Amino acid sequence: MELAVIGKSDFVTGFRLAGIRKVYETADVISTESAVKSALQDKSVGIIVMHNDDIGNLPELLRKNLNESVQPTVVALGGSGAGSSLRDKIKQAVGVDLWK
Repeated sequence: MELAVIGKSDFVTGFRLAGIRKVYETADVISTESAVKSALQDKSVGIIVMHNDDIGNLPELLRKNLNESVQPTVVALGGSGAGSSLRDKIKQAVGVDLWK
C-alpha cells in the first residue's frame, strides 16, 4: 500500500522531498476534488494525507465519503479544526468518545 498526498504546493513539497511518489499538487477546489476522486479509485493507495482546510472546502458528499473511508484511510493534518477531526476519527475507530 502506498501513501498519497493531496494539497497545495507548500503542503506537498515536504512529502515530495521525503520520497513520497503519489503526490497530487492542486491549486483550487476543483483540482482537489478531482485528485481526491482519483486517489480514492487507486487500489494501490492505502493512506491519503490532506490538509484539514482542503478537506473542509470539498463538497459535503465527498467530505462524508472521506470521513467514512476505511480503505484508503484519510489523515487530515493542520488547519484550525484538526483537534475536532482527530477526536471524530478516534471516536469512529474506537467507538467511544475518549474526551468525555
